[in-house]
Amino acid sequence: MPAVPPPTRPALRARYDGRRAELIDAAAKAFADGGYKETSIVDLSGATGLAAGGIYHYIGSKENLLIAICDDLLAPLLEEGREIVAAGGPPEQQLRDLLRVWLAHVETHRAHMLVFAQERHLIEREPQWRAVRRQRKQFEELLDGILARGEADGSMAFADRSVTLFALLGMVNYTPTWLSPRGRLSADEVADGYCDLILRSARP
Repeated sequence: MPAVPPPTRPALRARYDGRRAELIDAAAKAFADGGYKETSIVDLSGATGLAAGGIYHYIGSKENLLIAICDDLLAPLLEEGREIVAAGGPPEQQLRDLLRVWLAHVETHRAHMLVFAQERHLIEREPQWRAVRRQRKQFEELLDGILARGEADGSMAFADRSVTLFALLGMVNYTPTWLSPRGRLSADEVADGYCDLILRSARP
């Protein structure tokens, strides 16, 4: 079932977008806590305060909610990453800046990341996931590009850059399972710790 097109009047559109964002955030928490398959539309109604008709109005289907959760996670992160690269600067600083943005995103989108990690293997080969797959690939290429420029200018040296890339992706993607806003370390401190670990291992 397709979602109802959003209103065109600015005030109504802002309210529509805000309610839709609240629905996506609530669904992310529900899916992270209970699992996508196990969470019913009735469960989502209880979590969001919307009747089933309201959920379909804003999002169209349960699967569309899952896609929207992953899109909300990847699209803004990719945009911020591109801005960091476009601004220039040494690869080491770009890596640190990107990790800080990335870990801040982990902290604010913890449920989204847990859902992405838990559920993507079920549906990532489906055609409707093409945009999410493309964003994921583009972010990995952006990160690898920073490492490659570090290799090229001599500030970094890797026995195998791909291993470093996958290790970094694995570290950050596992972080939502333990990072807490009230924990001992802030998101920036975790980001700097990861960056220092990578840079120490990559000293020429």
